[in-house]
Amino acid sequence: MDLRFSPDDEAFRAEVRSFLDTSLAGEFAAVRGSGGPGDEHALFDERRAWERHLAANGWTCVGWPTEHGGSGLTLHQQVVFHEEYARAKGPGRLGHIGETLLGPTLIAFGTAAQRARFLPPILAATELWCQGYSEPDAGSDLASLSTRAVLDGDEWVIDGQKVWTSLAHSADWCFVLARTDREAPKHKGISCLLVPMSASGIEVRPIEQMTGGSEFNEVFFSGVRTAAANVVGEVNGGWRVAMGTLAFERGTSTLGQVLQFQNELDEIVAVARRRGLAADPRVRQQLAACWTRLRIMRWNALRTIEGDRPELAGAAMITKLYWATLHRDLGELAMAVLGPEGLVEEGGGLGALQRLFLFSRADTIYAGTNEIQRNIIGERAIHLPKEPA
Repeated sequence: MDLRFSPDDEAFRAEVRSFLDTSLAGEFAAVRGSGGPGDEHALFDERRAWERHLAANGWTCVGWPTEHGGSGLTLHQQVVFHEEYARAKGPGRLGHIGETLLGPTLIAFGTAAQRARFLPPILAATELWCQGYSEPDAGSDLASLSTRAVLDGDEWVIDGQKVWTSLAHSADWCFVLARTDREAPKHKGISCLLVPMSASGIEVRPIEQMTGGSEFNEVFFSGVRTAAANVVGEVNGGWRVAMGTLAFERGTSTLGQVLQFQNELDEIVAVARRRGLAADPRVRQQLAACWTRLRIMRWNALRTIEGDRPELAGAAMITKLYWATLHRDLGELAMAVLGPEGLVEEGGGLGALQRLFLFSRADTIYAGTNEIQRNIIGERAIHLPKEPA
């Protein structure tokens, strides 16, 4: 397999790099490097303006097909865009959930009317989305969800609770998994509903994190109504839709993560040099190990996005477990290199490496815990017996 980028891809890289360097040095210089993990609340209004700047210049929804308003970029070009965005330290994307999760889901499972209504505002960055999946008793075992929806005339009436809902306090819409047939087996009888966050009966309660931010929330639904036409896919067929959405989450943006992690490693190396630790054999070994693991992450991600290759299905399954563990280890290495400095706030707030350490603890939990990921790899990739019930 040839994983090198073509001359056309490299020309496209130069175009992306030029746009980002120019834009992030001008009006939007203040947002550069903001809004990352543990810093999601930073410069919200400015970052929303940045989203609209991206949209006005054709840099949102780059992987969507052109017939749905996207740029229709090839997989390699999408990788280039995400890598260059991370390299330029572009701010955390407020439109991520709509652009990379809900949009592709509607393209795959939605009706023509749904696509016509909801895709253009995502493309233009005028509507933000949040994801209503997890519940207090339904995290890794998502099919155990108990939020319910009942059809009343031409509307669904929703009651229940969601948790860890990123951007719920700012989102315009939420795509919600709800049980629409309480008699069906747990993987059946679930539907995916599109719900306006302005609807009566929605209460959003921020959850404060260790980093001091409250980017995610609890969301309570009490008699919340949404149109009957706002069901994605078949009624009671929401599990298939949900699994499709989660598959989109593992897309080309993973390659951008590699560069984001490299930026963090570069900062750790700079601190090690400043503190006279770069010559310490143990520290040098830890830095080299992280550098090597980042290269492995990149090459594995590149080979697993190269079309339908059944022999690489197992390699794709390790992605989430691999990057989550690597990021956690980067956070621990950052604190080890910072030493006593890591215990003190500077300027009344946490530094980037302190936030990295605190936030990356969550990486091994959200989007499927490490334990669940190991079960998936064991059962589906190497065909071990199932975990006892």
